Amino acid sequence: MANSFAKVGGIVSVLAVFIAILMQRKGGHQDLNHEIPNILQSLQKAEKKVEVDASTRVAVGFGGCMDVFVDAIDLLDAMSIKPPCEPEHYNTIQNEKELAKGFLYFFQYGAAAERFIGNTTLFDNMVDTARSLKGFRTAMGGNAPVMANRFAMEGADVLLAVQSGPHFKKLLKPGVKMVGSDVDHSDIHLIMEYKTGEKWEQHTSPRANRYIVHSDHFNPTIQTLEPFMEAYKDFKPSLLVVGGLQMLDNFPFRSGERQARFDVLQNLLIDAASRKTLVHFEFASFVEESLVSDLMEYVLPYSDSVGMNEQELPNLLSFLKFNNITMISETYPRVATVLDQMRQVYQLLHKAHNKVSRLHIHTLAFQAIMTKQSSAWKNTMSAAAHASLTANRHICGTKFVDIAKSKVLLDESFSTTSDAKAASRVPFDPKRPVSCWEEDYGDGEMVLICISPNLVCTDVYQTAGGGDNISSAGLAYQI
Repeated sequence: MANSFAKVGGIVSVLAVFIAILMQRKGGHQDLNHEIPNILQSLQKAEKKVEVDASTRVAVGFGGCMDVFVDAIDLLDAMSIKPPCEPEHYNTIQNEKELAKGFLYFFQYGAAAERFIGNTTLFDNMVDTARSLKGFRTAMGGNAPVMANRFAMEGADVLLAVQSGPHFKKLLKPGVKMVGSDVDHSDIHLIMEYKTGEKWEQHTSPRANRYIVHSDHFNPTIQTLEPFMEAYKDFKPSLLVVGGLQMLDNFPFRSGERQARFDVLQNLLIDAASRKTLVHFEFASFVEESLVSDLMEYVLPYSDSVGMNEQELPNLLSFLKFNNITMISETYPRVATVLDQMRQVYQLLHKAHNKVSRLHIHTLAFQAIMTKQSSAWKNTMSAAAHASLTANRHICGTKFVDIAKSKVLLDESFSTTSDAKAASRVPFDPKRPVSCWEEDYGDGEMVLICISPNLVCTDVYQTAGGGDNISSAGLAYQI
């Protein structure tokens, strides 16, 4: 890599780095939580620089469901399920013993996960028990519908591929057009949520998150794909978003059935490329290696943009480098670690397909967006700021950011890489909180990177759907 990670410009300057070093020598330390009002004001100023054009068109697939929210520990207690002696990972859940071990496997790290329950009797019992508990609630779910609603809230015209039940349709925002068949009832996803510091007897979660279980029948077969292909041609979107493919993970397909669905999806993506329509793929929690291999063949070669969280990033990198996947990653990864992983993913995908031009990593502490400078993506700095604020608003369940219910997890400075020889130290400026710089990857390949701090919600209303809202908010500003 020519001038590896070297050309740091824009907001990050030689003077700024010098000031950061000087502060450290003097033993200075910024109280960033004290600076939250300044950070909020600055992020709001950055996001207000961009308005989404009413003529913006976004096509979003696939699938949808009704989310049933419940406190995870309350549900397990109500079902008389105790913590196991040892946690254990399962690709699919078949009984209460596997449920307990599988839940604890992720709970102990505060890591998000989504698993298929092959035992429909167990799943129905879990849903019925959840409905009897205090605090139970329902909401529209699924990557595609949640992202579609966010795009519509941002001001875009949206085409959504979804199979929907009667109640589901009422939850869509104005501006969302549906294509897909009606069903008697939507698939249900059970969202088992927990808070930071929540205990399951002797076990404590280090951060708020959720364990999602489902027993889908409609979503894994992507039945909306064919009607969506026809409708999107007349719709003429600027952006095609593909999500929800984790529903195919460990689903009991008939022989050749999944392959056939990917063949059709590939035709859609090839057609999008011929029309010069940008394609975004929203990554997810995948555990079946053969499915990730299919994504590598049928989806990623045609994706201009990929969005994921801090767990999914090392998962994707591991598969790109070693052809295997990881289950657990750092709960609070350093900025330098995420940046190093992003660079590797970007370069490996770019080398393989010469297609990807944007990566968006949403973590608990910050947003990281990387865009190719010569690409069609724009407003990267404002997009990062808007994504950060959207994270707070969604997870707190409010339209406005409450500084009394927010905290900053970033330090007063961060390193651009874990490589000490190539690293630069980036100081945190509360009045210019989004740090952006360019890097030269050789052959004239200039990439812009922007890091925006999150005002982390301390009064969690809902973690599920956070990534979908964050990704959509960032994308809406960049097309």
